[in-house]
Amino acid sequence: MVGFAEVLKAVGEFGRFQKWLVLLLCIPNFLTPFHMFGQQFVMVNVPHYCNTSWIDRLSRNLTKEQQLNLTIPRKPDGSLEECFMFAPVNEVITSIVEYGLNTTVRCEQGWVYPEDLKPTLLTEFNLVCDREDLNQISQSIYMAGLLIGALTLGPLSDRIGSRWCILLTLLLMGAFGVGAGFVPNFYAYIALRFVVGAAFAGISISMAALTSEWVGAPYRPLAQIVEHCSNALGQMALGGLAYSIRDWRLYQIAGSAPAFALFFYIWVLPSSARWLVTKGKIKEAKKELLKAAAINKRTVPEELLDQLAPEEKVKSGNVLDLFRKAHLRRMTLIMAWVWFADSLVYYGVSLHVGDFGLDIYMTQVIFGAVELPSRISCIFLLQWIGRKKCQAAWLLLGGVMCLLIPAIPKDYPVIVTTLAVIGKSALGASFTTSYVFSAEVFPTVVRQTGLGLCSTAARVAGILSPLVGLLDKIHPAIPMSLLGVTGVLGGGLCFFLPEMRNKDLQDDTVQRSDKPNNENFEKQPVEQKEDVQTIGTNKTTYF
Repeated sequence: MVGFAEVLKAVGEFGRFQKWLVLLLCIPNFLTPFHMFGQQFVMVNVPHYCNTSWIDRLSRNLTKEQQLNLTIPRKPDGSLEECFMFAPVNEVITSIVEYGLNTTVRCEQGWVYPEDLKPTLLTEFNLVCDREDLNQISQSIYMAGLLIGALTLGPLSDRIGSRWCILLTLLLMGAFGVGAGFVPNFYAYIALRFVVGAAFAGISISMAALTSEWVGAPYRPLAQIVEHCSNALGQMALGGLAYSIRDWRLYQIAGSAPAFALFFYIWVLPSSARWLVTKGKIKEAKKELLKAAAINKRTVPEELLDQLAPEEKVKSGNVLDLFRKAHLRRMTLIMAWVWFADSLVYYGVSLHVGDFGLDIYMTQVIFGAVELPSRISCIFLLQWIGRKKCQAAWLLLGGVMCLLIPAIPKDYPVIVTTLAVIGKSALGASFTTSYVFSAEVFPTVVRQTGLGLCSTAARVAGILSPLVGLLDKIHPAIPMSLLGVTGVLGGGLCFFLPEMRNKDLQDDTVQRSDKPNNENFEKQPVEQKEDVQTIGTNKTTYF
């Protein structure tokens, strides 16, 4: 029996077939920021004050300025109170003008917004004052959708394959994303966004697995990073799209409808040959490998493909397999915390793009632009200094930047934004490294389940990240300080992970020896490998 890596070398580890695959997966990655970060642009805070039209029945001769002076209290800086008004009375207008009003109440008849403003989520559903926390809560519910997607679609992808899971999640993202643009109330919007979040988690897991299983070990970082760079480009495009389309319903449709254009993936997106072999579907695996070889203009000997046949059908692993063995348990727990830290800090910074003092649209473009060099640098750094050191360095840098932000006065928005940009750039690179690293450390039989578990940890952090911002009501320094400590701790734990640079993907859950023996294992003749390893109730085959 030969290893799948040997067959993949004959097919081509990063030929035209793999390049086309990466390009195909770049398109969904480009579209996902429209869902992930779009709400902050249709929920931008705008000037508002209580609707005090009650005074019109007392006098219709008042100017707008007089009406506001009589009915709306002023803040110490002279601006209008946003959530309070003077209590309505039935006195004559001359008495009100002469003596004024003293009793204040909360807005009773809604709010008044700038007349030239396009409809936004905030203005259409009055998400201000007592309802302003619904913005953060709705973002948390969206992140809860990502959690449910990670819990359900990760294992589903292990069972039905990455290809079908990608097709399913694209359909969900398009249909429910467009549907959110037609909702009659904010609660229906939250429900549809929840489903979109679940689809986002599923497509992220499946694309990472499909890429890693088709691309040879030396090229896996390059492939994953190119796909993540398309996400950074999508973030830049998000700033332009949100700036040009201010009507939130039109924005929701414009950001979601392109998913339907990817229907042609049904015919062009390949299944994972490695996954097919682990499932005992040898005939289908050979067909996919021959197709890939033809596109790469390679010829694969038939006798080589015949050796792919496993002696026994491989049973899918489950989440318990990740905790049965000490080395997998330690690695799983640390990697789960790394994903938790990545997500909490990355989204904690990204979802507060409007809080750093500069124009929100320009800041978003900058946020996306700075991720390009940091993610691209991973192509070289992952091979130069290894996965483990890269993961640790990015998390430590992002955490330190967050710790520095509270120390800078708000009067220096350029400095605050610069630190936030550096931190988000580092965390973007850390997320890229996590996808590459995690896809390599987990064995094939539990790879997508492992990725699903890590994604679950990230989604729990995603649920918490919008709520962290609410802690600024206790003290403004708490949110960023909490994010910073989380990042620094994650960076420290990375040094306890194994290094996977230039290592072939492992198919079973047997622990390999340390680095010298591991290298010898990789270099030994393939015919010396055991054909079948029995692990608990799971039987894993070397191909």
